[in-house]
Amino acid sequence: MHPRRLLQGYGLYPKKSLGQNFLVDEASLRRIVAAADLTASDVVLEIGAGLGALTRHLAAAAGQVVAVELDNRLLPILEERLAGRANVQLVPGDILSLDPAALVGGGPYKVVANLPYYITAAILRHLLAATPRPALMVLTVQREVAQRLTAAPGKMSLLAISVQYYGRVRQLARIKAGSFFPRPGVDSAVVRVDVYPQPIISVPDEAAFFQAVRAGFSQKRKQLRNSLKAGLNLPAAEVQAALAAAGIDHRRRAETLSLEEWASLVNELDSG
Repeated sequence: MHPRRLLQGYGLYPKKSLGQNFLVDEASLRRIVAAADLTASDVVLEIGAGLGALTRHLAAAAGQVVAVELDNRLLPILEERLAGRANVQLVPGDILSLDPAALVGGGPYKVVANLPYYITAAILRHLLAATPRPALMVLTVQREVAQRLTAAPGKMSLLAISVQYYGRVRQLARIKAGSFFPRPGVDSAVVRVDVYPQPIISVPDEAAFFQAVRAGFSQKRKQLRNSLKAGLNLPAAEVQAALAAAGIDHRRRAETLSLEEWASLVNELDSG
């Protein structure tokens, strides 16, 4: 049943404040599930079950699905549509207030989600801070966000560094705006993040690494020497020396640095 009719049957409407755009294209739903490489032994955490369209596909492919939904209005619909699917557990609540690993019992798990634009970055940070982290994430995000997540040096952002530090990020497919109800203003894309068992770069302290990265991006138009000096409250000479030791021109800007260059810089700052 089309989401419009389904919602009308319950006297409901999509909430713009929650970024509710329900994916209605079956081919896209199948593509998302296929991207997660699911087997009967997999546990999947779905964030934003919505009206259950993706949940039903996940339940057919995975051993267990834990589906989190923030909007309590949708729970009766989900309970009706998922009735008889013993491998689906519905969890009402805000994923940002829940422990992702605890929801799935602390074992290996994958994440599949259609993330609203306004909260994408916060959810990614939350998932990647979990212990253990998911082994794999397949995410439907706005196309612009997908481009930011998969950016290369020259167009890097704090978001790109924050995700690429933990996993390999690939854009798999584009989903046209007309595949959703209500129709959003922009297209979306499916992104897959293969999370590393350990980050691929070595830094003395993860918190210090991200503190330096945030400082570098805090004043994007400034040269690294100036943004790091201000953001880390360090003497200019110390910042200059660390940049030189890392082989990084102090005139460069944060978006031009690779993960490896950030790691080298942070190592130099730590040793200084």
